[in-house]
Amino acid sequence: MSYTQLYYHIVFTTKRRNPVLLEPRREELFKYIWGTVNKLNCQLYRINGIEDHIHVFCSIHPKVCLADFVKSIKGASWNWIRSNEIFPEFTQWQNSYSAFTHSNSEKDRIIQYIINQQEHHKDLLTEDELQILYGNAGLKFDKKFLL
Repeated sequence: MSYTQLYYHIVFTTKRRNPVLLEPRREELFKYIWGTVNKLNCQLYRINGIEDHIHVFCSIHPKVCLADFVKSIKGASWNWIRSNEIFPEFTQWQNSYSAFTHSNSEKDRIIQYIINQQEHHKDLLTEDELQILYGNAGLKFDKKFLL
């Protein structure tokens, strides 16, 4: 038995950050991803996003590696979007993703941050948000991963 307490804040974007994840169907996508996370025996604390990207805050089962987790979410949601034709302009997810770890003491703050995505993005571009998240994590931001 493995015991872990790892909180991941994962962000992934649509291809070329195309603004195709439109309301009101975006909530259906979030519910579908929530179900995918549950099937992987992982815990989703919050999901939200805007037209060109999604934030997922979760704990991942110790037997699931991060790359496989993100690949599963992206693959399942891509198939679901395509088969249900809910975002006609959606072509695919960006190949890359960003993932940041957080402590238990940061959990509520990250959940609130994700809840408030629509508010943040009234004045903040996705690229600028990612640059801030990278800086907060002590990582160098490289625009080539957004292409």
